[in-house]
Amino acid sequence: MKLTLKIWRQKTHKDKGAFVSYTVDHVDPEMSMLECLDVLNETLTERGEEPVAFEHDCREGICGSCGFMINGVAHGPERATTVCQLTMRHFNDGQELVLEPWRAKAFPAIKDLVVDRRSFDRIIESGGYISVSTGQAPDGNTILVGKETADQAMDAAACIGCGACVAACPNAAAALFTGAKIAHLSILPQGKPERDRRALHMVAQMNAELFGNCTNIGECTGVCPKEIPLEVIATMNRDYLRASWKKREDLEATIPPATEWSANRT
Repeated sequence: MKLTLKIWRQKTHKDKGAFVSYTVDHVDPEMSMLECLDVLNETLTERGEEPVAFEHDCREGICGSCGFMINGVAHGPERATTVCQLTMRHFNDGQELVLEPWRAKAFPAIKDLVVDRRSFDRIIESGGYISVSTGQAPDGNTILVGKETADQAMDAAACIGCGACVAACPNAAAALFTGAKIAHLSILPQGKPERDRRALHMVAQMNAELFGNCTNIGECTGVCPKEIPLEVIATMNRDYLRASWKKREDLEATIPPATEWSANRT
């Protein structure tokens, strides 16, 4: 196969980027997209040119490191597939592929196809965990979890944090990611004690990172390589609203009645 790769090149976040076209010959149809970029980078290195920067780690669709737009679609045309799993047989000989990074204010550019996704890490740090006492690991049968509950939690926990949902959303919202991280913990009995705090803190951090608002368009789940369902967003909204009302009621309970407050003031 012979392909033309039109790739976004940008030295640093301060520099102005532009698309540069490269021709890649002798592409094996069984190559992954990342392997195709490896071949291109070998050619560029031999010519004394700077290779294309792209992120990767496991190359098995597990880590969520790789990810960029291919012809305007996050991770490319195949559903439930990461860039590292996308093979070149899904494209035609002589086809031009446009590769560009995730576009979102919360994902600032680093170089070429690499963006800074630490905003996701900060959302997790704000509450995406369960507090447990240190020491010996508890017995696995101490807290029984029903199969339906376990299945729902595992479906949400499948999120790998690649950022495709943000890149595909017209609003650059992170509701699917944050909803998945909230849902998979709040569904389990171990996560219920901190359910309210978790929802309040993680949603607040998501908003602080300047992600857009969710308007239920559904593009996020359409490009998600793990097919995280939209229901996790409903779980997040429900947890956040309940926690907000509970916090408000607790605050109101600490405020003395108006007559008592006025009498005490005088």
